[in-house]
Amino acid sequence: MSEKQRTLKREVTLSGRGLHTGVEVTITFKPAPADHGYVFVRTDLEGRPQIKAIADHVTETLRGTTIEQNGVSVATIEHAMAALYGMGIDNALIEIDGPEAPILDGSSIKYVEAFREAGIEEQDAKRDYFEVKEKIAYSDEERGVDLMIYPDDHLSINVLIDYNSKVLGNQYAILNKREDFEKEIAMARTFVFFHELEALARQNKIKGGDLDNAIVILDRKVEQKEIDRVADLFHKPHIKANSEGILSNVELHFPNEPARHKLLDLMGDIALVGKPIKGKIVATRPGHKANTEFARMIRRAIKKAEAQKDIPVYDPNVPPLMDVLEVRRRLPHRYPFLLVDKILYMDDESVVGLKNLTYDELFFQGHFPDEPVMPGVLQIEFMAQVGGMLVLSTVPDPENYGTYFLKIDKVKFKSKVVPGDTLIAKVVLSGPIRRGIVTVFAQAFVGNRLVVEGELMAQVFRKKKD
Repeated sequence: MSEKQRTLKREVTLSGRGLHTGVEVTITFKPAPADHGYVFVRTDLEGRPQIKAIADHVTETLRGTTIEQNGVSVATIEHAMAALYGMGIDNALIEIDGPEAPILDGSSIKYVEAFREAGIEEQDAKRDYFEVKEKIAYSDEERGVDLMIYPDDHLSINVLIDYNSKVLGNQYAILNKREDFEKEIAMARTFVFFHELEALARQNKIKGGDLDNAIVILDRKVEQKEIDRVADLFHKPHIKANSEGILSNVELHFPNEPARHKLLDLMGDIALVGKPIKGKIVATRPGHKANTEFARMIRRAIKKAEAQKDIPVYDPNVPPLMDVLEVRRRLPHRYPFLLVDKILYMDDESVVGLKNLTYDELFFQGHFPDEPVMPGVLQIEFMAQVGGMLVLSTVPDPENYGTYFLKIDKVKFKSKVVPGDTLIAKVVLSGPIRRGIVTVFAQAFVGNRLVVEGELMAQVFRKKKD
């Protein structure tokens, strides 16, 4: 596999109906510059709004993956995303004139063939892999879902499905390396159980569903008149069941085609991590909800790894972004609980703050008299206050807002903090702020020494006026 980033040589266009909306849409994939990633553009809406295809933007996972940014969404993107990711295309601008990607034949093969026709070319920039260093795991015990990724020198995926059905029981699919995607996975079509069809229709789904873009599985004996009734419901011609437990309009490409399609869906959802991965994924009963939550976990691991590589440096000769008086205006804390002396840096996703520790700090007097050590809970509070400065910068009147702790997780204390230390915190958003809930990854350093790190969650609230 090339170590350089890749994009399309020229644009390519496909058209078809959306699976759930039934709307005729045209989708065009265009070359994009290095480090651009995957970005959708809704050309049918005023201003041609963009939606960056990352897991943080997933809003719906029922029978497909929907992403949304600034109130604009695009649905059922997983087959197109799987084709891009599976073909090793790192950067693409994806223009679409409707709310949902076309389902085409229910697999990724039409997208893959279009990309082959357009051509794929290397770019000057190096491909930026996320190399998994330790196991990352997602589990939903109630539904029997497990997804794990282990360290490896390339991407591989193993998928096990089990529907407790005589027709579709345990199936296993393997992608040993990404280069095998076109041959082994891309043509695996989506599938649905016959007994689900009416319910999906009542949910206003599968308006664009067709016997040409899905495998319909009969997991129990169904009378021909029942098959005919459902066909009439969808305004489709009458067909019969065959001996393999599927409707007679299709023949399977592979004996384990459903498992391969679940691997295809997983590939499309993992593309929302936002960069190529070196690691071995093992998935049991994956689905879009679990896949996209797993992708979010991997994105958090990436942000954590990047934060660990980028230790903030303090130069006292450089004026701070905010001094203690400005910090005091924004935070509600007061002596002895105001723990931030300066804000050194801030952007949309991260902030760096500083605390100078002296022997006169109130907590040192009792913790401990003969060996003063800053309490761990106050180290966490310091990082939280620095993070609060970032969160409150997102509202126009920060003095009217506050934050409450909701959760503290995965905290590790690495080294003690003592009088005379200059404590510097770097706090990075783990994802967008949703409904006033914010999650951050926070680290505090003394010089180049990491002293504490952890994940913090808080609720942003508006203060009541007197």
